[in-house]
Amino acid sequence: MSRSFEELVDEAGAVSVEGWDFSWLDGRATEERPSWGYHRAMSDRLARASAALDIETGGGEVLAAAPKLPRLMVATESWPPNVAKATARLHPLGVAVVANADEPPLPFGDAAFDLVTSRHPVTVWWSEISRVLRPGGTYFSQQVGPASVFELVEYFLGPQSEEVRRHRHPDDARRDAEAVGLEVVDLRSESLRTEFFDIGAVIYFLRKVIWMVPGFTVGTYRERLRELDERIRHEGSFVAHTTRFLIEARKRNA
Repeated sequence: MSRSFEELVDEAGAVSVEGWDFSWLDGRATEERPSWGYHRAMSDRLARASAALDIETGGGEVLAAAPKLPRLMVATESWPPNVAKATARLHPLGVAVVANADEPPLPFGDAAFDLVTSRHPVTVWWSEISRVLRPGGTYFSQQVGPASVFELVEYFLGPQSEEVRRHRHPDDARRDAEAVGLEVVDLRSESLRTEFFDIGAVIYFLRKVIWMVPGFTVGTYRERLRELDERIRHEGSFVAHTTRFLIEARKRNA
């Protein structure tokens, strides 16, 4: 690698991290994709829905790529920069973008949708999902699983407790879905290889996915970043493992 640590740090610290587009990492980091193909499966369900809601849509990148949207399509987002991006991207497609806090209640009436989707939600409010689904309606979501990319998390924060490592376990998602009257019809999980090829990629990732290392700044972790930079240069990459699970739950008919 010809570029210095300082050059990589300055570049990654200055680039925008708005939206949910990770294309800046092309050639600098890789992540295996789950075998189930969430976008393809989501698009198939959207094409058959009459009214759908996409929760935590980010900048609308995933939803905008669906070939066919329902007659009524709504998306919610809480972070103002993403709301602006999603509005600009999705309004021309006929999608209503609603800015709301990432907490109950969802700003919709009971039984408003026959499909609710969400890719990598931060929090899942199961009772609200059940409330806005019509009887027979479906919740379809790909979520971050337990101890995801924890090789990187623990590099900066040190060993985490078993309770923390188990957070976001798919078995808990099943329990919570069933507790509000949803029937889980599909639940799958996978561990996926992730590689960072330069320290700039690590910095960009931690600036964008802010809950991985809460309060992350280059200044706070500069020495650990310098050590990691040397390790990546010596070994060629830093390897971690992303965990993902797919859940599909159906609201029982009354």
